Amino acid sequence: MKLFTPIMLVIIALNFHLYGQKNIDRDNHEALSETPLYPIPAEMTFEEYQDMNRRMSLAVAWSSIPVPGITHYYAGEKKKAKQLFYIGLGGLACIIAGAGSEEEKIWPDTTGNLRDNYVIHNEGQDNEKWFERIPVSMEGDVLHYDLKEVRKEPKGGGGGLIALGVLVLVGDFVYDRLWGFQKIEEKRDRVRYKYGQQLQFSIKPKMEPLAGGFGLSLNVEF
Repeated sequence: MKLFTPIMLVIIALNFHLYGQKNIDRDNHEALSETPLYPIPAEMTFEEYQDMNRRMSLAVAWSSIPVPGITHYYAGEKKKAKQLFYIGLGGLACIIAGAGSEEEKIWPDTTGNLRDNYVIHNEGQDNEKWFERIPVSMEGDVLHYDLKEVRKEPKGGGGGLIALGVLVLVGDFVYDRLWGFQKIEEKRDRVRYKYGQQLQFSIKPKMEPLAGGFGLSLNVEF
């Protein structure tokens, strides 16, 4: 009786090892084959089944696609994925708007008396040119000016929008990847813990008269 318990433990360990090795060999040789069908608890929902079978390798592959929220989408967090997607679009819109404002150029602000400091040729036409009056000498009450051509200047404010957009996009991607991976692990652990507690092992003797031997059968039930 004292030797029975160690022998049983060795038999159980060997069964698990051989069963796991068989699955590994099959997966290695048939990487693209369909997933084998195993019994599942009757009370397990389809969402729990999906959560239990989410793979980190696929999550990493999905995350390599530069789409905001895609990791949460694979994790089954559709609502959060949609929020992250729209946040990412907002960041992209800031970058586009900033780049557009940097490209758009305007003439200097000449409201009020400042306009008198400029001479404008062909105003309102495609070949419009501006010149700034620069005082160089004075004879009596008469000022003499040199004219310096003025170019259009960037509208400004684009750099800030671009920086904001980049910050939003980077933060969005980092949050999506890190917390998305964590959510996948959390969901898998929750399902495995819940139904792992319901596993019941039973060992039954197995007689084979034709083979002239006997053995033990290990059964796993929920």
